[in-house]
Amino acid sequence: MAITAAIEAGEEIMKIYATDFEVAYKSDDSPLTLADQESNRVIMSYLSTTEIPIISEENKAIDYKTRQNWSSCWIVDPIDGTKEFVKKNGEFTVNIALVEDQKPIFGVIYVPATRELYVGDVKNRQSIKVEIPKSDFNLTEVLSQAKTLEPKSATSTIEVVGSRSHMNDDTKQFINTLEEKYQKPVEIVSKGSSLKFCLVAEGKADVYPRYAPTMEWDTAAGQAICSGVGLKVISLDTNKEMLYNRENLLNGYFHVTTLS
Repeated sequence: MAITAAIEAGEEIMKIYATDFEVAYKSDDSPLTLADQESNRVIMSYLSTTEIPIISEENKAIDYKTRQNWSSCWIVDPIDGTKEFVKKNGEFTVNIALVEDQKPIFGVIYVPATRELYVGDVKNRQSIKVEIPKSDFNLTEVLSQAKTLEPKSATSTIEVVGSRSHMNDDTKQFINTLEEKYQKPVEIVSKGSSLKFCLVAEGKADVYPRYAPTMEWDTAAGQAICSGVGLKVISLDTNKEMLYNRENLLNGYFHVTTLS
């Protein structure tokens, strides 16, 4: 259901992507478009039938007094990387995660512009990637042809995923520390949105350090995809795996890495 919701939301997003859409701005100066709202509408039409409560960037905030009693919930970002959507560089995603006991157990990241689908199934210890056809298709058959993701093995260089928008001094210092510790050159792999998690999970980068603000809906699906291949998204506040449905939905800094 979450997979179908993400794909159909992506179809609505691309219809608007092809137009001269308007951009509004929220109180925190983050952009908002009709595509965010239409994507959210489609996703809610599917997930609301599950009777599992939903946290979405585009829904009204739910008080923690209510949320703290949830044993499970969906965490949704209808468009992760709205800035990338506005720039029309294609690096934006639909993120849907299922969380149980504060840990993501299933995650979907769909890239509407390229039709790439990533799915992380933590309980079955597997994450996959597949391209969704443009016309009639049987989803079960498509998923049966998916590639199983595997993290990268050690090579002569360290590839660090960097954001196009958030390369700050803390990130630069972290990169310097890697060079000193491993005595290897570091290459920066630039990518927007939750695709940064996917690059590490599929072996195209060694580490994704995040020293900039994110919200739970930015990271839950990506964490599920990384967890599916045995990687941990570690909060630098607790030095443990990042938890969800917290009282404060703002994430602290974190790392996900293949390096030992």
